[in-house]
Amino acid sequence: MASGARFSENQLEHERDNDAVGHAAAEQRCHVLGCGRGRRALRLFRTVLPTASKLMDFPSIKSVTVSKIALNLACALITIFGAGSRDVVAATTNPDAGARLFPPEADWPAGRDASPAFTPDGGTVFFTHGDGDARTIMISRRRDGHWSAPQPASFSGVWRDIEPYMAPDGSYLVFISNRPATPGGTPLDGYFSGKIQSRAGGAIWRVDRKGDEWGEAVRLPDIINSNSSIYSPALTSDGSVYFNQPDPVTRTSHIYRAQARAAGFDEPMALAISDPTTSEYDAAVAPDDSFMVFSSARPPAKPGQSLMFIAFRCHGAWSDPKPIEPSVRGIEARFSPDMKTLYFQAEMTTTSGVAIGAPSARIFEMPFRS
Repeated sequence: MASGARFSENQLEHERDNDAVGHAAAEQRCHVLGCGRGRRALRLFRTVLPTASKLMDFPSIKSVTVSKIALNLACALITIFGAGSRDVVAATTNPDAGARLFPPEADWPAGRDASPAFTPDGGTVFFTHGDGDARTIMISRRRDGHWSAPQPASFSGVWRDIEPYMAPDGSYLVFISNRPATPGGTPLDGYFSGKIQSRAGGAIWRVDRKGDEWGEAVRLPDIINSNSSIYSPALTSDGSVYFNQPDPVTRTSHIYRAQARAAGFDEPMALAISDPTTSEYDAAVAPDDSFMVFSSARPPAKPGQSLMFIAFRCHGAWSDPKPIEPSVRGIEARFSPDMKTLYFQAEMTTTSGVAIGAPSARIFEMPFRS
C-alpha cells in the first residue's frame, strides 16, 4: 500500500489485529535474546512499544503496520545491545547441565545416533544410526506415548546416509549421502577432521513426502553440491538451504547459506560469523531464519571439544555468536517442531564425565526457551 493511503474501517480493524500479533512476535524476538544485554534490550523495547503503537493515529504512516515497526525496533535493539546468550532451562544433568538422554534411546539398539528430524506433528522421527562404519537413516513412530523399534527409512540402507533435516512444513526432508551423482558410480570421498575421508563424502539429497510414504531421493543441483564434502544441511520455511563445507583455502569447516528462488538457488555464501581459521558446523536454523544454533571449537571450548553457540539474523546480517549457557558439548543440533526442545549428539558419560565406552554417542535433549 502506498505511503499516505487511507484505510477503510475494516482494513484498520484487520491491521490492528495483525499488529497485536506483531507486538507478540516482536516481543518474542526480543526475549529470544536471552540474558544480560538482551534483557536490557527487552526492557527498552517494552518502553518504546507504546510509542510505536500511537503511530497508528497518523494517517501519513498508516501504510506501515506497527508490527513491522516493532520488529524493526527489535532488530535495532539487537544491534545496539548485542545478542546476549541463549537462556536454556535445566532438566537433568547428563552429559552437561540441562541435558538428558532422549527417552527412546534407552530401548533403541546400541551404536551412534544423531540428528533427529521430526515431522510437524512430532509423531515420526528420522535419525542417523551408526553401526561400525555403516551409517543409515532410521525411522521410528510414536504410538500411545511409545516410540517403535527403529527401521531403515525407505530411501536409505545401501549408501552412507546421514544427517536428515525436515522441512518446517513436513513436505520433504533433506539428508547427506555418499551415493554417486549418477548410477553406476563409486561412493564419494570427503574431507573433514583435517584429512580425506575415503567413501565418507557428502552431497545433499531430497526426499518428498507422498501421503504416509516417502518418494525417491533426488540430488540437489550442482550449485549446492559443488564438491563432495557437503555436510549438515538445514532448511528454512522459504526453502533456503544451510550446510557446511571446507573453506577453499584454509580447509576449515564453514557454514554456508543458499537463498531459495523460484528457479532454484542463489550461489551459496559463507556466513560472516568468524575468521577463516575458525570452524563452525552442524547448524540448526529457525524456520523464519531469525536465529541458528551450531557447533564450534571456538573459545570457550577446550581443545578437542565442540560447544554449541547461537547467533541471530537481522536484515540479512548475523550477530556475533554466543555460547549457549550453561555450556553444552554437542554436535548435530536439531529443534523440536514447537521449538521448545533442543536435540543434539553427545557422548555417553558417567556423572564424573568419564566416557562409558565407544561407540557411545547418543541423542540428548534439553528444554529450549524462546
